[in-house]
Amino acid sequence: MWRRTERMEINTNCSLAAELARRMREGREELTRRWLERIAARVDMDPNRVFPTNELLDHVPLLMDRIADYLQDPADEITADAPVIGKALELGELRWSQGFDAHQILKEYEILGGVLFQFLVRSVDDIEEPCTRAELLACAHRLFRAVAVIQQLSTEQYLRLAAEAVREREERLRSFNRMVTHELKNRIGSILGAGQLLEDPEISADPARRARFAVMVTQNADAMQDVLQNLLELSKMDVDARRQRNVPLPRTAAEVCRQLREMSQSAGVKVRIEELPEVEVNSGAVELCLTNYVSNAIKYADPRKPERWVRVWGEVRRENGGCEVVVAVEDNGLGVPEDARAELFSRFYRAHGTVTGVEGTGLGLSIVRETIEGLGGRAWAEFDGVEGSRFLLSLPCRRSADRGDVGTADDNAADEVSGSDASASAGSTSQRVADA
Repeated sequence: MWRRTERMEINTNCSLAAELARRMREGREELTRRWLERIAARVDMDPNRVFPTNELLDHVPLLMDRIADYLQDPADEITADAPVIGKALELGELRWSQGFDAHQILKEYEILGGVLFQFLVRSVDDIEEPCTRAELLACAHRLFRAVAVIQQLSTEQYLRLAAEAVREREERLRSFNRMVTHELKNRIGSILGAGQLLEDPEISADPARRARFAVMVTQNADAMQDVLQNLLELSKMDVDARRQRNVPLPRTAAEVCRQLREMSQSAGVKVRIEELPEVEVNSGAVELCLTNYVSNAIKYADPRKPERWVRVWGEVRRENGGCEVVVAVEDNGLGVPEDARAELFSRFYRAHGTVTGVEGTGLGLSIVRETIEGLGGRAWAEFDGVEGSRFLLSLPCRRSADRGDVGTADDNAADEVSGSDASASAGSTSQRVADA
């Protein structure tokens, strides 16, 4: 029955549909503007984030034209149009990268359908073309189906990316669990072995040997505590990134310094927060990573130097059309031997394990790398010489305001949304110095 009805609709030559399609093409810019405004108002997002580039915004009217084509001739299937499919998939990928949830995508196309149906209602009474009630309902059905097809393409792309992210996260979690299990098993074995030896009468009667095994127990217990602390920090982030609290980067850095103030004062290391862009970051992830970087810089300060310092600074970088927020932790400490630099972010690797008395698990930097890569960023280290080091992390810019932190007025103007009063504002850079 459905197939026969669809075939009859395709063969219907409706003059009303042709006139509605013509008017939709003529009013496509206005329809695009209404869609943009209603998304921004109802989905609670900055208008500059809805379609963050002029290229993408310029292609939205293409969707309006294709819907008009299908409204006029239902034999002209939307799914046969490669450019429209491409734009629908691009919108799904964009919404994923912006951290939207599936509900927001559905709401976005619900708004589009509402805008187009309102247009149809306003236009139909002014058209003098003859039309039966069946033909009018057929026009409404075509409009609904066109929007539903584009929505389906965007949503499928979004869900495909979400599924890939879940699989990748599960694989990282399995790998991390194996790593932690191995570490804890070794530490527990060392503690049990040392404890059993302490029960030996010959060893317990020798103060030097007893003290050595007691230190072994303490060191391994401390290492286990470090592992568990890392797990505790990671558990704070073990929810969807869309539910994470985003806070300004300078505030996150200040909180890290506050938490490490006692440690830095005991080591005689001055921690300074310098220029940081006023962009919002995932507070849990960035705090975890900066805590690791700064605490390592304090641990491996050079005791021979009269002044020991750690600098935290950041900037927004634009390269090859991309944009990222870069944060650096720089110090004048012991540095890292050149032959150890390639393995710094590997699991269980400790560059200074045999050089200093600092205990550690070798997990910290690998956790930083996996955490940042899970957010689409990267972590790395730079060295200007034998002494000192610079550990960096980067996150992709997510908002027009973030991308506007650097660049010329013309660059910023490129982020403006056509037809909207809102424009991308350049984020200010704050100068702060905090002695931890």
